[in-house]
Parts: sequence; C-alpha cells; structure tokens
Amino acid sequence: MTFTSILFAGTEAGKIHEALEAPAFFADLNLDQVMDTITAGRQEYNLKPFFYASLRDADAIEYRYEIMADLENKILFEQLTSFAEKMRAMRRYLALVDKLYYRYHKEGWLIEAVDMYCEAVNSLVRDLALADLKSRGFLAFREYISDYARTGDFAALLAETKQLKADLGAVKYCLLIKNGSIKVRKYESETDYSVDVEETFAKFKQGAVQDYRVKLPAGSGMNHIEAQILDFVAQLYPDLFAKLDEFCGKNGNYLDPAIATFDREIQFYIGYLEHIARFKQAGLKFCCPEVSNTAKEIYVDEGFDLALANKLLAENSSVVCNDFYLEGKERIFVVSGPNQGGKTTFARTFGQLHYLASIGCPVPGRAAKLFLFDRLFTHFEKEEDIKNLRGKLQDDLVRIHDILEQATPDSIIIMNEIFTSTTLKDAVLLGKKIMERISELDLLCVCVTFIEELASLGEKTVSLVSTVVPENPAFRTYKIIRRPADGLAHAMAIAEKYRLTYGSIKERIRS
Repeated sequence: MTFTSILFAGTEAGKIHEALEAPAFFADLNLDQVMDTITAGRQEYNLKPFFYASLRDADAIEYRYEIMADLENKILFEQLTSFAEKMRAMRRYLALVDKLYYRYHKEGWLIEAVDMYCEAVNSLVRDLALADLKSRGFLAFREYISDYARTGDFAALLAETKQLKADLGAVKYCLLIKNGSIKVRKYESETDYSVDVEETFAKFKQGAVQDYRVKLPAGSGMNHIEAQILDFVAQLYPDLFAKLDEFCGKNGNYLDPAIATFDREIQFYIGYLEHIARFKQAGLKFCCPEVSNTAKEIYVDEGFDLALANKLLAENSSVVCNDFYLEGKERIFVVSGPNQGGKTTFARTFGQLHYLASIGCPVPGRAAKLFLFDRLFTHFEKEEDIKNLRGKLQDDLVRIHDILEQATPDSIIIMNEIFTSTTLKDAVLLGKKIMERISELDLLCVCVTFIEELASLGEKTVSLVSTVVPENPAFRTYKIIRRPADGLAHAMAIAEKYRLTYGSIKERIRS
C-alpha cells in the first residue's frame, strides 16, 4: 500500500490541489465567513487553498468521508491533536534556529527540533497501531509511517539524537569569576556547599520571611557573554562539540516530506470537525451525504445555513432547519414569500450544502443526497458600480448572460432577487426567458423572486414558499415549504414600498 496524501486519492492525487483564490460565489453564500472561522488560529498551515478547491470525483469525496468517520473516534482525534502540537513546537524551534545568531545556540535548538520530531513520529506510530482504522487514507498512512519509523535512517537519527542530548546534558564545567573576568574549566568534583549553607542558616529562620531570591526570566535568547562561555566549554570538550557540528551538518533536512504533508493536511479535517462540534452540542445534525455526478434527484433533511447558525448560536438564538427535495424531472426551486422570511437563507443553504459536499465535508442535516456539480454560479443583488457605466438592470442582464454562457447541464445556478429594478411586466418577461434557458440546460437552480409567475413554468419547476404564523402574518416562521405561490408576496412588497401596509397607514394616521 502506498501513501500520497490524506486529502487526495486516486486521480485527484496527481493534480494541483490548491486554489489560490476563493471561488467567486464564496461571498454570496457566506462561505468566506465559514472558512475564516474554521481556519482562524491555523494560519501557519495555509488551509484556505484546500477549502477553495472542490472535487469532481465521487470516489475522492468518499475518500475524505471515510477519514471523517475514523476521526469520530475521540481518542484518535486527541492523539492527532497531540501530534500536531508536537509538530508545532518543532516548527517553533526551527524558527529560532533561523533567528538566532550564535553558532552553538542555533545547533542546540536544532537538536531540540529533531528530538521533538522523533518523539512526534514515534508517538503517532504507537497510537495508530492501536487505532481501529477503516479509511483507505489512514490505513495507507499507518503503513507508511510504520515502515518509515523502522527504516535505518530514522532509527539512526533517533539513536544519535538521544545519545547526543544525553552527552551534552552530562557536561559539567566551572566558572571562575573575578574582577570582571571569567575563566571556564572542567568540573573537578568540587564539593557543593549549597546544602550545608542552607542547613546552617535554617536555624535562624523565624516564621515567614520575604523571599529575596531573584527570578530570572525564562527565554530562548543568549547574550554575548553566555555565548563566549559556551565557546569556551566547546574548547574543553572538542570531540563532543565536533559531533554536534557533524550532526547539524548532515541533518538539516531531517523532516520527511510525506509526514510534513500529513501534518498540514490533517488540519483540514481537525479544523472542520472542531468547528461543527459546537453545533452538534446544540443538537444540530450533520451527515456525510450521498453524492452523485449523474443523478439530479436530491434531498436534504433538516438542513441549515452554517454561517447564519454560527451567528445565531453566539446570540443564544435558535436555528431553524428546512427539508427539501427534487424528484423525477424536477430541477428548479422557485422560492417566493414575504420579505425577511428566510428565502435568501434557503438559497445560501442550498449552495453551501452542495459546496461542502464537493470538498468532502459533512454537511448540515440529518440525511442528504446531493449533486456533484462542475461549476457553481450565484447571482445576488449588487449595488450599482459607477465604474462600469451600466445601470442596475443592464448589469443584471450582463451578469446573467455571462453565467448562462458558461453553465453546463452539470452546473448549479443560484439567483437571488433578480430584476427588482424594472417593472413587473418586464421582470416577468425577462425572468421567463432566463428560466426557459435554464430549463433547456437541465441544470439545478434556485431562484428567489417576487415574480411568482416563474413558479409554475413547467414540470421542472418547484414552487417553495416562506411561511408566516397564520394567526399573525407579521411573524415569520423561516420555514420553507413546497406549495403553490399564493400571490401575496409581490402585493406585500408593493405595499411596503409605498408604505401602504397596515402598520405604515396606522403610523401616518397617528401623526
């Protein structure tokens, strides 16, 4: 069994895996917020490029889900976290080597880095040997690191590091300080009188007394006097320090590339699982969905917007979950209903779930089956940009035209509030033209709109409506259900626009 990557399998392993920039739709779907939260505190790993690169191979996604399942083992998760902490300490030591000035000081921190690396590898070998692993990725890595730890090169590195540290730790020397000068010589078994002095003066101690001992700050630095003393010690023990020089000279590139890659890539899983753990504690569900790049019959039970849920939990507010499905020839959700009723949130949820599935991450929901798209496009309302010299309607049309030119039957399009800047008649006409083109492409689409005529264009279209509390229509439930559009959403929008709602009229009467 060979090991290449804990993130990429099969044909994906031979490709360029890291996207340098976030996909264009990230901001519209609030996925930028999600990834910022996940990667916070992990900047040293540069994880965002992994979250920017979706996969097109269902087996490559399953490869990640297998690893996610293994990481549900809390003991294994803690062991990998411990491994990461050791490797992080090793990198801190290496960073000191680059920053420090004095030769033996640098070499001392290098041997500490090597020692920490050997400890991290050996600990992980022992932990993985006892773990009940099922995933292809972990099984391959366990075999790789076990073989690596048994190689002569690593065994020699470990033995030499331990012996050299022991020899350096056994060095003893004396300092003779007089009239501003310092002499260094070997320790000659002089008697240590410190214990006798303490016992002599102990009888004069009466009750609690102030401790006048000076606590020297602990640090990694070394001043020029300490460096000079260390140089003198090296002259006293030339053979030992020659071994130190030789060790550092030949072990500058001790870090195994595959283990270094694993150390970085495993943080993709750890970061995401740590992020969703707080949602699980709040009772929200996550699942590893079934994914397909052929079947467009999809469903999600109890899905929710991950970015919004993060905000709501911070405010101790409840999170509303929604179910949805497409079956047979159904391809397009047309979502209508009153303002602030959760329509845009639903559209974001649809996009988030499909994208998270495409990178092999568990998705919000009790159960799900999702489509593995080739490209995901979003068209959300934007403010006019005076630089492009286009009006809002023209800008909407140009952007949608560009999307339809690039989209394929395997794409997903999410449109939110299109053509709000024109008349209802023109919006209906333009909306129908666009929906006809989307229907011809047979791609998956979510369209949030006040144009309720779009909800009944054909067998590929499904009407979803955001609901309100029946007894009090002013209160939103944030539930999105399958039902025909009732014609009230646009009327309410017009009433709100011209301040003709019950509340607005009542306010004007009072004034």
